[in-house]
Amino acid sequence: MCGVICTAAGEQITAGAGRAARPLTGDRPLPHPLLPDIQTLASRVAEASGFQVCGVQLLTHRIPMTLQVQLRLADGGDVSLDNCAAFSGVLGEALEAGNLLEEAYVLEISSPGISEELKDDRDFRSFRGFPVTVRHRDAKTGQEADREGLLLERDETTVHLNVRGRTVRFPRSDVISVRLTTPTEG
Repeated sequence: MCGVICTAAGEQITAGAGRAARPLTGDRPLPHPLLPDIQTLASRVAEASGFQVCGVQLLTHRIPMTLQVQLRLADGGDVSLDNCAAFSGVLGEALEAGNLLEEAYVLEISSPGISEELKDDRDFRSFRGFPVTVRHRDAKTGQEADREGLLLERDETTVHLNVRGRTVRFPRSDVISVRLTTPTEG
């Protein structure tokens, strides 16, 4: 038996046994020996349905336990609430048929949403012109440093930032992280 919560861009819809939906939280997943099998099944079902699995968590400390699956469209596009609802039905059936989870569980399907940290090429294309903080290793001192500016682009070798009208380039090998930020005054 499972209840379903589908989220995309902060919205929620609920299906299940009349229980109120709880928003996704920052709970830490506990390791579970079935997680690799669940990830494999979810990925297989997602691929057959035109999706890509971005993450799977099994939260066994919740009652009932919660299986969280994040997905994108296979072409890298954004996932809608209708996509989440459709995939939850297909994955729920596959989980039941596979008898992987013997206890009651809640199935939560969502899109990865906007992460503060930019990781892949898609993120860097989507957030061109947005304020970011680049954490990098300073070539002169070897120390970690932060630099704020507007993201221009990331190419094969360099992250380009607009800092007060000037282009600042960071070798990708020196970049530790690039995070969305709120611009500061001054």
